[in-house]
Amino acid sequence: MDSTLTDTHTIEDRLAQRLRALRGERGWTLDETAARSGISRATLSRLEKAEVSPTARVLGQLCAAYGLTLSRLMHLVEAEFAPLVPRAGQPVWHDAESGFHRRSVSPPAQSLAGEVLEGRLAPGARIAYDRPPRPGLEHHIVLLEGVLAVTLGERTHDLQPGDCLRYQLFGASVFATPPHSGARYLIFIL
Repeated sequence: MDSTLTDTHTIEDRLAQRLRALRGERGWTLDETAARSGISRATLSRLEKAEVSPTARVLGQLCAAYGLTLSRLMHLVEAEFAPLVPRAGQPVWHDAESGFHRRSVSPPAQSLAGEVLEGRLAPGARIAYDRPPRPGLEHHIVLLEGVLAVTLGERTHDLQPGDCLRYQLFGASVFATPPHSGARYLIFIL
């Protein structure tokens, strides 16, 4: 059985605290963070107070502004490092708006760079990221099930089960599934 992060209030509170801390570490005002991320000041304030639940897209925009990956942000709010995390203990985060499920396969470790995630997208899902959290971030995506289209800039790559897409991320990206099929994939981030 999955060990889903079912206590959403707790994870949202920790995300809110981490987002406040990231802004504070940089000495940014809400207005400056809004300008850097493209997210309204009001939304940022509500996110930092855990009054609203962030979507994958909003977290992606914030991570880009702060120069971190979404996975790194999630690791900062998840459990301490353990070298082995059985599947049942791997945290899962769900974005109901986009139909995206994210499993942290790699044990979280702030001092280690690489990580592996399992992503699941529902049929007809689309997640767009305006920019990478860190220019040049390397991804390896292995599609396990379903159909997945990954658009990098102007080029779309249509993946079938077993395909691997390797790239460095410098601009916008989109993950999308057709209406008739979802997707399950592993993403290796370096």
